[in-house]
Amino acid sequence: MLCCRYALPLVTKRLESVKINQRPRNTVVCAAKGPRPRYPRVWKSRNRIGTVSKSAKLVTCVKQLSNVKEEVYGALDSFIAWELEFPLITVKKALKILQNEQEWKRIIQVIKWMLSKGQGRTMGTYFTLLNALAEDGRLEEAEELWVKLFSDNLESTPRIFFDKMISIYYHKDMHEKMFEVFADMEELGVKPSISVVSMVGNAFQKLGMLDKYDKLKKKYPPPKWEYRYIKGKRVKIQVKQLQEFDKKAKVVTEDKETEENSSLEHEEAEASLNKIAKGVTEDNETEWIMNLKHEEPETQSNTFTAEVDIIS
Repeated sequence: MLCCRYALPLVTKRLESVKINQRPRNTVVCAAKGPRPRYPRVWKSRNRIGTVSKSAKLVTCVKQLSNVKEEVYGALDSFIAWELEFPLITVKKALKILQNEQEWKRIIQVIKWMLSKGQGRTMGTYFTLLNALAEDGRLEEAEELWVKLFSDNLESTPRIFFDKMISIYYHKDMHEKMFEVFADMEELGVKPSISVVSMVGNAFQKLGMLDKYDKLKKKYPPPKWEYRYIKGKRVKIQVKQLQEFDKKAKVVTEDKETEENSSLEHEEAEASLNKIAKGVTEDNETEWIMNLKHEEPETQSNTFTAEVDIIS
C-alpha cells in the first residue's frame, strides 16, 4: 500500500517559501526607490470647453453665413460633427444670445435645423420660433405654426401662446382673428391676463361695441392685488400702490432722460465753444505770425539806414 505521510513536510516548506506581493499593480517601482509618477494620457484632454464658449463660437459661426439653407445647415452639421450627443444646452444658450441681439432670421434657421434633427421639441422652442416669425414679419408661417400647435395640444396649450397671438393680431389690426383666439381661450377655460383684457377692450372700443366692452369689464374686473419681483423676492402689492409706484418710476426715468439730454446739450455747447476758441486762437496766431513777418523787413531796413548814416 502507498503512504503519503512523508509528502506533507515538503508541501509545507513550499507554502512557506511562497511570498505574496502586496504592492499595488498600478505603481511601478523605479531604481530610485519610489513609485514612478504617472502622467495624463495624450488622448484624455482635461481642458474641456464649456457650453458658454461653445455657444459664443456657434453664434459667431452662424453670423458669418449667408441666408442659403444648404450653407447654414452644412455649417451647423460640421459644428456638431465630433459631438457624441446633440449639444442641446449649447444650442439653447446660442438661441438666447441671438434673441438678445434680435437676430430673428438666424433664430429661425437654427431652430428649424434643430427640429429637423428631432431635438428640442418643447414648448419653449416653439414659442421662440413663433416670436421670431412674428418679429421677422412672417405672419403666415406664424399662423401655420400656431394652428398646428393648437390642434395638436388643444387643452394643454400654454397661456403665453394665446397672449402672443392676440398681441400679434392686435398690433396688425386683425380684430376678427383676435376675437377668435379670445373665444378659444374662454371655451377652454384659460383665464386671460390683464394685458389681453385691455387689448380686447380697446378693440371693442375702436369698433364701437360698447355693450361687449361693459360685459368684458364685468366678467374680468381689474385685480386688486398684483405680484412683483423686487430684489428677487415675490411681493404682493395693491394696484393703487402699483400705479403710484409706476408713476414715480416714470417720473424718475423722465428726470434721468432730461438730465441726460441736458448733459448732452451742455457737452455739445462746450465742444462748440472749444471749437470757436480754437478757431480764435488759430486766427490770433496767424495774425501774430503775419505781423512778425511784416516787422522783420522793417527792422532790417532801419538797421541798413543806420549803418549808412554811420558810414557817411
